Amino acid sequence: METLKALFTSKILYITLGSITLAGILFAVLLDFVIMPNYTNYNQGVTVPDVTKISLDEAEELLESYGLRHEILDRRAHSAYPANYIIDQAPSAKQLVKPNRKVYLTVNTAEIPQTVVPDVTSMHIRNAEIQLENNGLTVGTRSYESSRFRNTIIRQSVAPGDTVGRGTVVNLVVSDGLGTRTVDVPELVGKSLSEAQQLIMRAGLRVGEIRFEPSRELTPGTIISYSPNERRLTEGETLMLVVSERFDAREESETGAIIDDTTAVAPPDTLEIDNP
Repeated sequence: METLKALFTSKILYITLGSITLAGILFAVLLDFVIMPNYTNYNQGVTVPDVTKISLDEAEELLESYGLRHEILDRRAHSAYPANYIIDQAPSAKQLVKPNRKVYLTVNTAEIPQTVVPDVTSMHIRNAEIQLENNGLTVGTRSYESSRFRNTIIRQSVAPGDTVGRGTVVNLVVSDGLGTRTVDVPELVGKSLSEAQQLIMRAGLRVGEIRFEPSRELTPGTIISYSPNERRLTEGETLMLVVSERFDAREESETGAIIDDTTAVAPPDTLEIDNP
């Protein structure tokens, strides 16, 4: 007990603790204002020059003069540029970066580089797009069909394993997640076209081809029939609609004007002549 009391009342303990604290503060200040600024080139920056539309040799020389490094990220064929000219760069021109920063270059090539098309079927659409882009391909149109797993790829327009030019467009057919259950087909006959379209979509079905037929009895724009004419369909299936239109609209366009000839005069040789 006496030993502990002597320890805590000793001036040496407090001098030691104070020295350690002061040394820690001095080290933190030195780290913040001297060591780290020198290590990270704090308050120093280089404005990236524009090296696009010039040759690779010129770009290398220009970047080196700015104290920057470079790396060729990709080679693409572009008809607007001569061979070995810079198409794109990252970071872009006029950005402020640290000295010795690496600038990634995309260089034009006279020949279209080839790449192998990956198999993206059954992948999620986002993963499929990334996979195609990583292989230098362009994602084209996306169409949807009914299938069980939503947002997964059902088909691709270019077969997996084919060797094609980089930049080739690949169209994708994507699952909409429908088709796992059957739904009731709403009553459509006699409904207006707009009302029928809403009913079809609410039921989880799709509106397909719309055909028009003239009708004397029905108001124009009324559903006459639909196909397939079933009570229940698989969710996501498409319905073809037959819709009424004005009866005389098509008749006039097909037959033209109607001439009334009831007042036509008979030829002279058929008239009776009275003898005097």
